[in-house]
Amino acid sequence: MKLNSIVKILNGTVLTHSYDGDMEIESCGAADLMSDVLAFTTEESSVLLSGLTNQQILRTVEVANIKAIVFVRGKVPPQSTITLANELIIPLIVCNLSMYEACGLLHRAGLPDNGVASMA
Repeated sequence: MKLNSIVKILNGTVLTHSYDGDMEIESCGAADLMSDVLAFTTEESSVLLSGLTNQQILRTVEVANIKAIVFVRGKVPPQSTITLANELIIPLIVCNLSMYEACGLLHRAGLPDNGVASMA
């Protein structure tokens, strides 16, 4: 699925200029605990849905090789996080949906789980 499609499905807003709408996203995960993201992410061409807006999320997705972040619940990260995302070329998107709603819409659109939700 193209990143543009994800933005459209979630009625999202792109926050960074480091945005390639044609980027192919193969899976999705959702977490607010970055240790869970590191422990359970199995796909590299994925998007992460989260409510965490500080710079820690960028460092985590950089290590996990996640391609983009969607902030749920209308949370907008501080400018320092957006600036770092532009430097790291990690697209940031914000949507007003709950994490549950956003995951449901992407799942219904055919985007598979990246492993984060497979935690036991």
